Amino acid sequence: MSSTAPQIRRLQTVAPRLAQAALERARLTVVPRTRRRRAPRVPFVTFVSIILLAGVVGLLLFNTSMQQASFRATALQKQATDLGAQQEALELDIANLRKPSRLHQEAQRLGMVIPSTATAVIDLRTGRILGDPTPASAGDRIPLHMPGPKKPRELDPKTKYVQADAPAKTDGASGTSGASARNR
Repeated sequence: MSSTAPQIRRLQTVAPRLAQAALERARLTVVPRTRRRRAPRVPFVTFVSIILLAGVVGLLLFNTSMQQASFRATALQKQATDLGAQQEALELDIANLRKPSRLHQEAQRLGMVIPSTATAVIDLRTGRILGDPTPASAGDRIPLHMPGPKKPRELDPKTKYVQADAPAKTDGASGTSGASARNR
């Protein structure tokens, strides 16, 4: 026990010093509040605000460009409709110019007539004229518009005139006409 006694004494003198040092380390101290904590928030808030602002501006620009494209599309669609109508009118004019009746009218206006009888024929293989050629006259003209058929007599009856009846006699007792008395 003699060997353990010096060790125990030494521990008794060292232990209070170690406990004193641990106690000093474990003591709480009041630290003044610093403003450094707010400083990291400012750049983050600024960054988020800039991103939101850029998003709103981007959406406005996108909306504006979409509206301009819509206006352009509407204008082009109107132009296509107008051009389609113009093309249809031109095709109708071409069809009217190609009508055989128009050609016939122009020929008659120039004094040309179709002969009612073929007096001469040209042989296309030989180029010879067969028959006695005579010029057409105004009497040979074929009418452009043929008159339509006449109506049969059964469909066109003569007009019949009907006289209205004389005024109805009044009933002596009530003073009303006979027809109105019957309807009661």
